[in-house]
Amino acid sequence: MRTSRLILSVALVAMALAGGGGRSFALDPEAKVDPDAGSLELFSFGFKAYQRGEKLEAFEALRFAADKGHPGARWKLGKMYAEGDGVPENDYEAYKIFEQIVREQDEDGGGFSNAAYVSSAVVALADYLRRGIANSPVAVDLPRARQFYFHAASFFGDARAQFELGRMTLHGEGGKANPRQAARWLKLSADKGHVGAQALLGYLLFDGQKISLPAAPVRGLAMLTMALRKASMQDQDWIRGLQEEAFSLASEADRRTALAYAEQQMASAAEVVSTKN
Repeated sequence: MRTSRLILSVALVAMALAGGGGRSFALDPEAKVDPDAGSLELFSFGFKAYQRGEKLEAFEALRFAADKGHPGARWKLGKMYAEGDGVPENDYEAYKIFEQIVREQDEDGGGFSNAAYVSSAVVALADYLRRGIANSPVAVDLPRARQFYFHAASFFGDARAQFELGRMTLHGEGGKANPRQAARWLKLSADKGHVGAQALLGYLLFDGQKISLPAAPVRGLAMLTMALRKASMQDQDWIRGLQEEAFSLASEADRRTALAYAEQQMASAAEVVSTKN
């Protein structure tokens, strides 16, 4: 079975579990957390409470479910700690939870039953190792961060891990630089719709020099332009810098062709979305 079929969306998993059978308290907004319930019921109850905005009650239910071994509950607790979502932000606590998820998956023999949670946890650990956690034992460790990204990128096919691994490989972070290999990782991620990967790959393709390929200014500028338009506020600044650099270096004819192609592709994508809806 292909890995992509095994990596389920965490949201879909949670919704499926929340909709499953169980005692009525899991569906009753007026009910209270029952610490003696099973891990699945507690996770379902916590998920429903979280959806209603009752994050303290959600945290309590998820904590009980996590203590009973539910991987989804552990993952959600880690995310809540990492983002300060309903609890005080605590990166080290999040790190320990994500580490436990990965360690227990390894002990279970590396099956795919909890692939979505494990993949996300591996990427989270890589993020922490890349920047370190202040006032904790977790120091910056770029080689280990690169290893974690590689695991998530290759074993789970995680798009963000592929992007981050491509970026580290391009710049020689945590190991030797290898622009051609970096471009391969970026393409895998870009093909899955990762905007950052599309932008960085477009930048590399624009003149082709770093990756030892013929220059492709029209394709590169078009990719950069589309990525900029789709980028989140967080990514717009660095993508805009690359797009403006490429735009300034392109010929007038290449600019017109690239912008027309980008407009056409964006319009086609919008039409497909409209048709599906």
